[in-house]
Parts: sequence; structure tokens; C-alpha cells
Amino acid sequence: MSVTAVVVLAVLVVVIAVGALALRSRTRGTLTTPTERAVHDTLHTASLAARSLRRGLDADSAAEAAPHLRTLTAADSLALADGTGAVLAWDGPNEDLASQFEAAARTAAESGRRNLIANPHPNVRALVVQPLVLDDVAVVGVMGVATSVEPGAGMLGAISEVARYACSQIELAELDASRARLDRAEVRALRAQISPHFIYNALNTVASFVRTDPDRARELILEFADFTRYSFRASGEYTVLSEELRNIDRYLTLERARFGPALEVRLQVAPEVLGVVLPFLALQPLVENAVRHGLAGQSRGTVTIVAADEGPDCVISVEDDGIGMDPDLLRSGSLDAEVAGGTGTKESAHVGLANVDDRLRAAFGDDYGLVVETAPGAGTKVSMRVPKFRQGIRA
Repeated sequence: MSVTAVVVLAVLVVVIAVGALALRSRTRGTLTTPTERAVHDTLHTASLAARSLRRGLDADSAAEAAPHLRTLTAADSLALADGTGAVLAWDGPNEDLASQFEAAARTAAESGRRNLIANPHPNVRALVVQPLVLDDVAVVGVMGVATSVEPGAGMLGAISEVARYACSQIELAELDASRARLDRAEVRALRAQISPHFIYNALNTVASFVRTDPDRARELILEFADFTRYSFRASGEYTVLSEELRNIDRYLTLERARFGPALEVRLQVAPEVLGVVLPFLALQPLVENAVRHGLAGQSRGTVTIVAADEGPDCVISVEDDGIGMDPDLLRSGSLDAEVAGGTGTKESAHVGLANVDDRLRAAFGDDYGLVVETAPGAGTKVSMRVPKFRQGIRA
């Protein structure tokens, strides 16, 4: 069994224990036995250490976590170092041992093996230097335990388990950071998809009004500036529906200036859902595809945007009455299917839909991906379901 599997199993055991303990507490009113009190205190201390380590291992999180890890190991002193062996925090007496710990931590980080230094100080019987190893491969930190008693098998086993627990929390922090980096990369990729198609056409549209209608050109330039300022903002993976719709309105203003009466837009939004939080730029690809394919090969096209209140969820749909496409292309494995264009070349049938689908599922779960309804000659309707509230997700 891998370390990750062991960690998951350990977490499940802790969750079950906490649930059972909470139930008994409600029924009895208090923790009545020394065993119950000990279990409660241990779980509470572990949760306090996890709260800090889930931010990753640095000087601040190490300083916050060290006292709790020291309690869990029953150590006289406890130290934490980074993956290179540099000391991040020392909690407890005999801080003059820090230099010895740092040297031993470097060795432990390089070898991935535990070191035990006997009698390193008049008041310390042993210094146990335990590397924090992810999946038996990467050393992400080192924990040092100073004790005034001879460390037996039970104490060494407890130190190993506490180190493994700390390591699992650091791993979760790294996974959270990796997911955040992936989300930012996906948003940047989505922005790159918007840029070549829309910006070129928008600037050409503005240029066409410069001589014939300067006031109109000025209005469009301001709309374009606001659109790009929002689309290329530097922070935030989420936004609220009202902001997303405001930016969609800027986009459609520029597209209507380009297509004139050939493009008709219908909007129906329930006021109750304007504050719903959704992934940043989740609607832009849907509307852009609707405009492109709603007008492809025909003189007029209608795009309908609906945001409806459906109990705990908000359902948003973007529909066009254009050329549609073969549903089998979507079922073949990618929302961003390719179709043959008029010149025999291939173009993306639905730009960025897979990106949006992945981000919705990552944020809210698999029940919240995109639903696409289409058929040749029957237009296309793309819908998303977004929870009105999801803990931990905010704009």
C-alpha cells in the first residue's frame, strides 16, 4: 500500500472517530472517561497542527505547527526544518541544540533516513531527526524531537506516525497549490483563445467607424477597453454572475456594431441569481460560440441567454439558432470537436467548452459540468448548473 493510500485510510479513521465521539458527546453531554478525553484532546491537537501545515511548510506555518506536534510526540522540544535541512522553527527548551539539529537535518534530508543522536546536551538524552518523506521519494522537510528519556520502540513509532501525519498535510497543501496553478494556467489559456478571434475583429470594427461616426468609434473603444480590462485582470479565479454578464454585454455591444441587425440577442435573467459565484470567464466561450455558429452560413442569427433560479442551483443557458452540429462529434471524446470548414480546413466547433467543463467540475463536482444539446440545422444550446452557494468558493 502506498503512503498516499495509508494517509487516506488514516484520515478516514480519524473522521469516523471524530463522528463517533461527537455523537457520544451529544448524547451524554460531556466526555465522561479518561479515554474519551484523551482521544478528543489528541484529535483537537492534530487538527490545530493540520490547520497550519495545510498552508505549506515555511517559517510561519512551522512556528505555528511545532507546539502542537510537540504535544503529539510528548517531546521536551521539537524542531522543524525545510527540505534542505534549514531550521524553520524550534519549540521548547535547549534551543542551543538547533545547530546540531540543522547539521543532522541536512544528512536526513539527503539520505531520507532517520538519525538518532545520543546525549547531545546535558539535559537531553536523545535527539531524533525524522525526515518528512512524500511517497517514499521526496523529502519535503525534517522534524527533530528532543527527549530527556531513552526513546523506546513505542516513542520512535509515535514519532514516525506524527511525521507521516504532518507529511500528509504538507502534501495536501502542495496539491492545493498545484490545483491553483492549474486553474490559473487554464484561465490564461482561455484568455489566449479569446484574443486572436475577438480582438482583431473588434479593432477592425472600431476602425470602420473612425471616419464615418467618430462618436460611435469612441464609445466602442471604451467598451473594448472595459472588456479587455476585465478579461485580463490579474487576480481571482471566480467572479459573480452580474460581473460576467456585464462583460458579456460589452462583448455583444462590439459584435452588434460589427454585424448590425443580423445579430439579435435575447436576455432573461432572474434577479435572485445575479450574486451567484462561478468560474471566471465561464460564460464568454459559450456566448462567443453562439455568435460564431449562430451567424455561420446564414443572414441572421439569434442568441438567447437565460439565467434561471432553480432552488439550490442557478441554471444558465446560451442558445443559438444556427447551423448546429452532429452530436456524435461531441460524444466522440471532446467538447472542443473539430469540423470541416468551407475551405476543407478544420476549425474548432466549440472553442473553450472543454476548458469550462473541466473548471466547473473541478470547482463544484461532476454534477455541474456543461450539457450540450445540438443537431445539424437545429442550432445549439449549452447549459451549466451552478450551486448558489458552495463553501470555500467566493469571488
